Amino acid sequence: MQVVGVEQFGGPEALAVHEVPEPHAGAGSVRIRVQAFAVNPTDTGVRAGQRDSSQASPPYVPGMDAAGVIDEVGPDVTGWQVGDEVMAMALPLSAHGGAYVQELVAPVGSFTRIPRGTSIEAAATVPMNGLTALQILSHASLAPGQTLAVTGAAGLLGNYVVQLAKAAGLTVIADAAPADEALVRSLGPDHVVPRGVSLASAVRELVPEGVDALADAAVQRDEVVDAVRDGGVFFDVRGWQGNGARG
Repeated sequence: MQVVGVEQFGGPEALAVHEVPEPHAGAGSVRIRVQAFAVNPTDTGVRAGQRDSSQASPPYVPGMDAAGVIDEVGPDVTGWQVGDEVMAMALPLSAHGGAYVQELVAPVGSFTRIPRGTSIEAAATVPMNGLTALQILSHASLAPGQTLAVTGAAGLLGNYVVQLAKAAGLTVIADAAPADEALVRSLGPDHVVPRGVSLASAVRELVPEGVDALADAAVQRDEVVDAVRDGGVFFDVRGWQGNGARG
């Protein structure tokens, strides 16, 4: 089987095609013949050696999103069969490895059916960012009418957060650079503010007491955290511990 990965961590030039043994579906899993996988910013951390690789061996394979067709089903797996079209979330540097592969062994629970009318290619962009967006909204526990600010709204994660938040009845403030404003407005936020270091003050002009929650998909951290009210919630996608200001 061919995979795209790195034997020595580094920049994009470290990626290469490698031949590895063909994997097979075991207990509690299926094997997916991958027809499309997504490339996400987080993949660069695997490629560059910025993630814990102690449980993996080279070639190290990035990739967290894949879509394709099941071609093997584990002996104890029910409800799935060969030929089912699915989209899956992979975990690089874990036992099953990343998504830049021809065949992906996926545990039950890490994949789901592709929505009717959705292409394999489009489905491959959904799992990681879609799940992250759902987790943000679940942990925020906001009630309809409460306010959520979103940085990086033009990116895929931001796209999902804005649209899902609106579907949940939240008041959404999204950021946009001038070139992305039309795209961001098409997602349906209640307000659009300029992207950048002035975001917090722009949000405070709209909501003087601060928003109930902020999803920082742009990883701006100190630059935007002041947009959140006292007692509000700040979501970081890279494990920020906060700056200690205002509790």
